[in-house]
Amino acid sequence: MPASKKKAASPDSPKASKSKPAKKKTLKAGATKSVGEEKLLSSKVVYEGKLFRVTQDHIITPTGLETTRDVVRHNGSVIILAIDSSKSKKDPWVVMERQYRHAAGRFLWELPAGRLDPGEEPLAGAQRELEEETGYRAKKWKPLVEYFASPGFLGESMKVFLAEGLVPGDAHPEDDENIELRLIKLSEILKQIEKGNIMDGKTLSCILLYHQLRRSKRK
Repeated sequence: MPASKKKAASPDSPKASKSKPAKKKTLKAGATKSVGEEKLLSSKVVYEGKLFRVTQDHIITPTGLETTRDVVRHNGSVIILAIDSSKSKKDPWVVMERQYRHAAGRFLWELPAGRLDPGEEPLAGAQRELEEETGYRAKKWKPLVEYFASPGFLGESMKVFLAEGLVPGDAHPEDDENIELRLIKLSEILKQIEKGNIMDGKTLSCILLYHQLRRSKRK
């Protein structure tokens, strides 16, 4: 009799080779997972005020979820980290303001800041706000960082500028602005941050970033 031929193992056979499970891909730090684009289905203004407007947006999110978002729309703001290092480069003085904030219900120490006018260039807005609120002009300007304070519902972008080579002048704030102006050493502001006495978010983030950048340069 002819020798019997061996049958090839079927996929259901116990001897069939099993394919190895695919390895899960993990995202490296700083990488983003590729998703689709957000689609705006409709948008209507539900509130319009002097400083901002609120829209109700019907959207499809990048992950495919159809939902509604209420968003505060704002022209954007500028923040000025005005530095006077003429007396000490190691521990420069920072232009700070103290004013009452109705929404917070208290006085806050802050960096000079303000909203941009429609179509206004950020640098021009920063120069205008610094002079209006403090009287200072600066010989040297440098963009420091841009961030969103509360992107879950607020579309306001915060653009931060470093201003150096300060030249004093007369301030001319708006009628509803009652600002107490001080020059405070950077080291003292850092101490007040540690004590929890600086509660304004933009001031916290900008001062700590500036301090870290100065430390990095010294290394």
